[in-house]
Amino acid sequence: MEKSKIGRRFEGKVAIVTASTQGIGFSIAERLGLEGASVVISSRRQRNVDEAVKKLKTQGIEALGLVCHVSNAQQRNNLIQQTLEKYGKIDVIVSNAAANPSVDAILDTQESTLDKLWEINVKTSILLLQDAAPHLTKNSSIVFISSISAFQPPSSMAMYGVTKTALLGLTKALASEMAPHTRVNCVAPGTVPTHFASFITDNDTIRDAIMEKTPLKRLGTVEDMAAATAFLASDDALYVTGETIVVAGGMSSRFWKGNKETKERDHLVKMSTNRLLKFHKSHFESKMFL
Repeated sequence: MEKSKIGRRFEGKVAIVTASTQGIGFSIAERLGLEGASVVISSRRQRNVDEAVKKLKTQGIEALGLVCHVSNAQQRNNLIQQTLEKYGKIDVIVSNAAANPSVDAILDTQESTLDKLWEINVKTSILLLQDAAPHLTKNSSIVFISSISAFQPPSSMAMYGVTKTALLGLTKALASEMAPHTRVNCVAPGTVPTHFASFITDNDTIRDAIMEKTPLKRLGTVEDMAAATAFLASDDALYVTGETIVVAGGMSSRFWKGNKETKERDHLVKMSTNRLLKFHKSHFESKMFL
């Protein structure tokens, strides 16, 4: 969407977006900021934070950047406290941080890797909300960023998919627990060409196979994910809670099995991905953190 056509649904509101100095997270922060929100962004690295804040401010967005590794309790607490000190409230939280440090089969995954996956992809979202909940405004909104792999975890990233499945359940549980004053929803992106997904999207065979099996015949964009997140966080979704929106161009999710042609395309993607991941395993494992 052209920036001139973006509304101002978040005028006067304050939004925290974790893992938000690049990719989907940055685009979400940018979209909320362009719609009037004061945005608080975070990353593990100060340089990334500084660069992202500069990009936002050049667009006239009010932004605060903080170093925050979501698994660090002190840094999580500082994220909340600094937000309150500067803006006095919290209206929106988007939990976007994720990691995928392994391409091993589930039964071959080391315990330390299992711990890392659960900690960053699931546990830290809960801990962040435990810190933030007392300070959330009435009619506040929480949005988790999951993945289409939550519905059918791919063999090449099975444990990652399982942790993203957990976010679907967390969304339902917290929507009930935090009602009626806070809504909790989830976005499940399809394949988006970001640094996090470059091991897939940089491969022509895999990319073309994914686009072929996607009804809209293209990959997603970070702007697509930001638009869906902004909708769920906004007052346009005041009667929506406990829901997950799949933003994947019509790619199959939930329990639809598809026809023979679809299954053949899925098999091609799966086999191509597995071969690529095995070949580039060491490179892949060094990149799959936000």
